[in-house]
Amino acid sequence: MADIFREIDEDLRRDRHVELWKRYGNYIIALALAIVLGTAASVFWRDYTVKQREADSAAFAAATGLVQDDRSNDAITAFAAISQDAGEGYAQLAPFHEAALLAKAGDRDSAVAAYDAIARDGSIDGLYRDLATLLSLMLRIDDGEPAALNAGLQPLAADDAPWRFSARELQALLALRTGDSAKASAILSGLADAPGAPPALRARAIELLAIVEG
Repeated sequence: MADIFREIDEDLRRDRHVELWKRYGNYIIALALAIVLGTAASVFWRDYTVKQREADSAAFAAATGLVQDDRSNDAITAFAAISQDAGEGYAQLAPFHEAALLAKAGDRDSAVAAYDAIARDGSIDGLYRDLATLLSLMLRIDDGEPAALNAGLQPLAADDAPWRFSARELQALLALRTGDSAKASAILSGLADAPGAPPALRARAIELLAIVEG
């Protein structure tokens, strides 16, 4: 008798499983597929990003090699391509090298345009956009329009600005260029005593201050 009841119970359980599979089988298959595809996509993306970083690193090293081989024009082209095609890190770094090479080659206008393009790019961290602005102003400090240069340097020289010491050094040079020795002396004195200023910058400020006040 016990065997009969066990067989009936197994039949009922089997019928329940069949009914459940009919009702939810498609969902179970879909879930399994989603898990498999999600795992495959994750592995693919991880491998892709690793390969992309390796490719970006190789391209950047190749462009740097062109600089060392004195092939500046080819290097400029290579860095421009990296800035367009590479991942975030190298894409932000390459335009600075491109602009620096343009400036070194004597094409100041193109270098300024390159730095200004970096400064306007909202996808780049503000720290580097400010640096691009500073470098653009630096290239124009000798003959740029004084009012425009001063306006550009003002926010960069604020007390909480990351590039404030370099910006203030440019302010002092601009003051000397426009004949305002008193302003230049005040700025240079502040830089000479600034505890957070880079040692080389402080040394330049002291030397220049001695010339201005001598």
